[in-house]
Amino acid sequence: MLSINTNYQQYNYSTSGIKQANSVNKPQTGSCASSLPVDKTYNVPFGSAMTSSQLRTTLSTKEEKEKYKFLTKTVDKTTRKELNKLLKSGILLKNDSNDHSSVLDNLHKIATTPRAEGLDNAVILKETIDTIANPYLITQQFGDIPEEFQDKALKLYAESHPDFNPDTTNLIEKGVAKADINLEHSGTCVAASIEFNMAQKHPAEFSRFVENLTSPKLAVEKTIKLKNLADNVLDTVWLLNAFEIPFTADNFNEVKLTFAPDKNAILRAQIQNSHRDPGERSVIDVLMQSTLMQTGSQQTYDTLTDTRGGKFNQNNKGLIEFEKTFTESVVEDKNKISMTYQTVDENGRITGYETDFNTMKRQIISALAAGENVIIGYTQTDETNKIINGHEITITGVQQDNKGKLMFICNDTDDDYYAPIAYSEDYLLPKIHHAALPQQVVGNDVNIVENWVEGLKSYKEIKRQAA
Repeated sequence: MLSINTNYQQYNYSTSGIKQANSVNKPQTGSCASSLPVDKTYNVPFGSAMTSSQLRTTLSTKEEKEKYKFLTKTVDKTTRKELNKLLKSGILLKNDSNDHSSVLDNLHKIATTPRAEGLDNAVILKETIDTIANPYLITQQFGDIPEEFQDKALKLYAESHPDFNPDTTNLIEKGVAKADINLEHSGTCVAASIEFNMAQKHPAEFSRFVENLTSPKLAVEKTIKLKNLADNVLDTVWLLNAFEIPFTADNFNEVKLTFAPDKNAILRAQIQNSHRDPGERSVIDVLMQSTLMQTGSQQTYDTLTDTRGGKFNQNNKGLIEFEKTFTESVVEDKNKISMTYQTVDENGRITGYETDFNTMKRQIISALAAGENVIIGYTQTDETNKIINGHEITITGVQQDNKGKLMFICNDTDDDYYAPIAYSEDYLLPKIHHAALPQQVVGNDVNIVENWVEGLKSYKEIKRQAA
């Protein structure tokens, strides 16, 4: 992995993305971006190994028919239509999840087995179907905390802020605490982008995660190959220990990981279960994003305040590039390489690029052609070219405009727009700081530095500066 230098400035792709100056509720438009109809497919849906003959669109066993019949009787008319579309498209019967359960299997479990306290089966079932049918619904926008939940939220806040007394009569102190928990924008763009990628590209695994994370155990297990993190087993173990993710290993080839949201996530999930307003995160978004933030932040994330600690990051918001790549790698069980494209000086100014735009474009297109989405971190700069903000979005496909220019089809979980948008290559390529790409796409272009090497280097430098 070629990681961003975190020594002089933290580029935590965390808060809001680029917004049109005259419109905060629509994606950027004009020469650089255009909206696309949500029902038109611009992404590459499957890798070259996946063909239509491998997709099943017909219920073939008695068990499948019974499960499908039960679900159709459980959901409303609109959701029933979505369920039928999932069947006809081959998504419903996909079973390429970690335990080989299908989307249908997991939807049936969601509907028929207990959910975590305060979560409703019907709500989770509808949200899961809706999200798989249209992953562009995923958002990172926090929901408000209703008055009846404020006291409970403040008590949880006090557990991590010992100087705060939830029963205080000091209005200033209480006001500061309430400001910390009543959030609108979040730093979960990395997590939301990975969630989107799972829902769109790996719906069986996505539904398995949802089923487990919304169950009473509030956790999901996943077995991954050790070689997909590092070539050396001991290096992989170092990475897992460094990120403090619970794991067990019975052999030298695989490891079983346990993913779970932070302890405060369930309160926000319970609130969204019964008090979700338009534009806010779903219950699924809350628990998935918390889990992914926990994974990347070395188990230090707090959903209540959208802050994190951890050894690799000096900032308390978002995830840095190294953490993002680790999270993508373990969730997908793939060796992802983070390509850093921008050259940034010690003052945080972009001074050039590590590779030319044609190579950058070729690498991204190659990943798309292999059936992969590409999660990128892009930067915003001031008039001196100093980075002032960063954000993560997902490239899902490409097309050409009527002038032959390449347009990147993207999803942004922070644009209040629940459909794809298109950015021209002239606009987007210069802004891309890094992109997570499969190792086979970039292996011949660079001398690859493994995740653990770059992570250890960053950690040592942070410790040195703190001394």
